[in-house]
Amino acid sequence: MMDGFAQHLSQTLDGIRDEGLFKSEMVIGSAQKGEVTVGGRTMVNLCANNYLGLANDPEVVEASVRALEKYGSGMASVRFICGTHELHKELERTVARYLEKDDAILFGSCFDANGGIFETLLGPEDAVISDTLNHASIIDGVRLSKARRYRFHTSDMDDLRLQLQAADDDGARFKLIVTDGVFSMDGYIARLPEICDLAEDYKAAVLIDECHATGHLGEKGRGTPALTGAGNRVDIISGTFGKTLGGAMGGFIAGPQPVVDLLRQRARPYLFSNALPPSVAAGAIKAIEIAEKADDRRATLDRHTKRFRSALADAGFDLLPGETPIIPVMLHDAVKAQGMARALQDKGVLVSAFSFPVVPKGKARIRTQMSAGLSDDNISFAIDAFIGAGKDLGII
Repeated sequence: MMDGFAQHLSQTLDGIRDEGLFKSEMVIGSAQKGEVTVGGRTMVNLCANNYLGLANDPEVVEASVRALEKYGSGMASVRFICGTHELHKELERTVARYLEKDDAILFGSCFDANGGIFETLLGPEDAVISDTLNHASIIDGVRLSKARRYRFHTSDMDDLRLQLQAADDDGARFKLIVTDGVFSMDGYIARLPEICDLAEDYKAAVLIDECHATGHLGEKGRGTPALTGAGNRVDIISGTFGKTLGGAMGGFIAGPQPVVDLLRQRARPYLFSNALPPSVAAGAIKAIEIAEKADDRRATLDRHTKRFRSALADAGFDLLPGETPIIPVMLHDAVKAQGMARALQDKGVLVSAFSFPVVPKGKARIRTQMSAGLSDDNISFAIDAFIGAGKDLGII
C-alpha cells in the first residue's frame, strides 16, 4: 500500500517543483547574526527575525549557558506535573510587567499559544472576528475552536464594523477581534486605535499577535500598542521569544488574570507539551532586560530600514509600503522570486523567496528584514547586490 501512496506523494512534490513553489532549506554553519556562514561562505543575512541582533548577544548567551550548566538541558515534563521551574515563573512575571498585563503564560512556541487560546476561551455561542492577513497560527487556532467565524479585510474598518454587527445580529455572546500587530509577510501595522474604538462600540475584546513587534517597535520596545497609542486598550497579547527577544524559541500569552488562569487549566498545547528548557527562559529574561533599554539598537534598526527601503525604491524595485523592518520586494511570479533569491545568494546576500501557500498566488516576493546586528557596510553591500541582481535579471 505504501508504494502507491509514496508515488502519489512524489507526484505532488513534482507538481510543487514545476510551479516554482518548492522550498529548500539553507544550512547555516555559524551563529545567527548580521553575517552568517552558509556552505563555507560568509553572507550578509537579510532574512532572519533577529531585529535587535540579540540572537548571539554575549549577555543573552551567557545567561543561557549559566542556566544550562546549573539546571541541565530540560525539564523532561509538562508544566503541571513537575515541569514548572522558578525561571518559568520569573519569565512570566517579566513578560507581564514589560507588556503591562496582569500575568503571562509560556508555551513552546507562539504557534502553540495561538493554537490553544481560542478553543480554551470561546464556545459555540461566541464569535471570532479575524483579519484576513492573520498568521497561519491564528487561522489554525480559530479553526480548532467552536466559535463562529467572521473575517474582515486588512485595515478596512468599515468591514470590521460590518462583521461586528453581523456577529451581534447572529446573537454572539462574546466577541473577540484578533489581528497581527505587524503582518509578517507585508510589514503592515494594524490600525489598533481604530480597532479598539470599534471593540468598545460593540463590547468586543481585542487580541493581537505581536511576534514581529515586541522588543523593537514602540517606546521601550513594547510593540504596536505603544507605537500606535493604543496602549492598554488591547486586552490580550500573544508573542514569541524566537524573534527579537533572543531568537531561541517559546511563546506566550499576556493578558487579564482570568484569561491566563483558564489557559493554565485547559489550553491543550500547554498541558500536553514539555516545558521550555531553563536555558531558553534565562536567555529570554536577559533579552527583555536588554530590549527594554535598547533605544540605541532601535535607532540603528530604524536607520537601516529607512536607508535600505529608500535605496531599493529609488532603484525601481516594487516594494510594499511600510515603516517596519520588514521590507517585501515584490516579484509576483514564484519562479522569478526564486531566481532573484538565487542571484542574491550568488552575490553573497542571504534572502528567501516566498510564494504560495505562504503568500497568495501571484504575490511572490523576497521578504527582506533589517536588523540592528547589521553594519552600515552590510547595508551598502546588500543594496549593491540587489541592484546588480535586479539589472542582471531584467527586474529593474
